[in-house]
Amino acid sequence: MFIDSGKIYVRAGNGGKGCQSLYRDKYTRQGIPNGGDGGNGADIVIRADRNLHTLLDFQYKRHFYGLNGRHGSGKDKRGKGAPNLVILVPAGTLIKDINTGCLLRELNQDQEEFTVAQGGKGGLGNRHHRQATDGQLGEERELLLDLKLIADAGLVGFPNAGKSTLISQISNAHPKIAAYPFTTKFPVLGVVRADDRSFVIADIPGLIEGSSRGKGLGDKFLKHLERTRVLVHLIDMAGGEGRDPIQDYKAINNELKNYSKEVYGKPQIIAANKMDLENAVLNLQRFNKAVKKKVYPISALKKEGLGELINGIRKKL
Repeated sequence: MFIDSGKIYVRAGNGGKGCQSLYRDKYTRQGIPNGGDGGNGADIVIRADRNLHTLLDFQYKRHFYGLNGRHGSGKDKRGKGAPNLVILVPAGTLIKDINTGCLLRELNQDQEEFTVAQGGKGGLGNRHHRQATDGQLGEERELLLDLKLIADAGLVGFPNAGKSTLISQISNAHPKIAAYPFTTKFPVLGVVRADDRSFVIADIPGLIEGSSRGKGLGDKFLKHLERTRVLVHLIDMAGGEGRDPIQDYKAINNELKNYSKEVYGKPQIIAANKMDLENAVLNLQRFNKAVKKKVYPISALKKEGLGELINGIRKKL
């Protein structure tokens, strides 16, 4: 299951107490301070891992506690510091502080990490010729993890335009495919092999009019286009369910523009799908006159025109 957001609570470890100790022998009656310092508490670190693709784990585990540092002891022995607690998330995760609303960090690269809560420093022992002190408390925070997929190309279009069929034909992805709208309920990533090179393509669930305002969860899907480099606009050129390909093209672009000018301004490749069906050729002629942009006619189901489309995406990238 694909989950792209999650709330967690983190609390770093407390520092260990400093030791109050005196060394005495038969020659040293008054005693020499020899209490060791306490160890530092564990930091909470969030690290990006390219092998992860969802925040599903945080639906079941939401609380993370770092270990406390060990207390100091006599003979100037320092308490052992606690190891950092590392939380793994997919690359492309944004970390936000819920209480302040601030964006703390974006983790976009594999193994990139960020300390979200600092462990408490250990207390000082009386070996410093002062009264021993307790360790400091570790930081605690409520965080929002928000995942935005990182892909080279993003597939957009109305529901039932054939996006899932297309990505299953040109990549290693295997999304659910059915002859009804909204079959895809979450983004799907696939790797496309083009000659000796490859690129990642994301199948975004079908958009509808009002998606930019959150209708049909459209705003949650549109955010995954922010990190793509190219948009592949797939259009049902056969005009199934009484739809008009020209109006569909304008409607999707309008939603992209309303959501973000940055997303709307990304390079866009137009693919006219379902060219094997009736009325597709006539509709394509009307579409070319109205839009006047390069269009790749394809049939994802029949695997027709896919090589030209892949080369077009690769060149645009």
